[in-house]
Amino acid sequence: MPPVLRPLLLLASLAAIPACASLDPFHRDSAWRPGGSNEANLAAMMAEPRERVDGTAPARAGGQPAAAAIDRLRTDRVRPLPDSGIARIVTVPGGTAGGAN
Repeated sequence: MPPVLRPLLLLASLAAIPACASLDPFHRDSAWRPGGSNEANLAAMMAEPRERVDGTAPARAGGQPAAAAIDRLRTDRVRPLPDSGIARIVTVPGGTAGGAN
C-alpha cells in the first residue's frame, strides 16, 4: 500500500465509526430492553409472594427418614442404590483410580 493512502484510509475508517452506533442491534427502537420483566414473571408464577424472600417450606417428615438413614450409615447397614438399568459399575480389586499407574 502506498504511504499516502494509509493516512487517508485511517481517516476514512475513523469517520465511519460513529455510523456503526446506528447499526447496533441493541440500540434499535424495536429491540427488547429489560424493564423488570423477570421479576414480574416470577411474581406472577408465585402462589405466595412472600416465598420470593422466605422460600418454600419443605414437607414435614419429622426427621425419621433422615435419622434412620444416618443410623444405617453408623451401624454399617447401608442399603444399596436401586438398579438404574443404565450401566453396571464393578470394582476391581487392586485397580487404580483413573487408570493411572
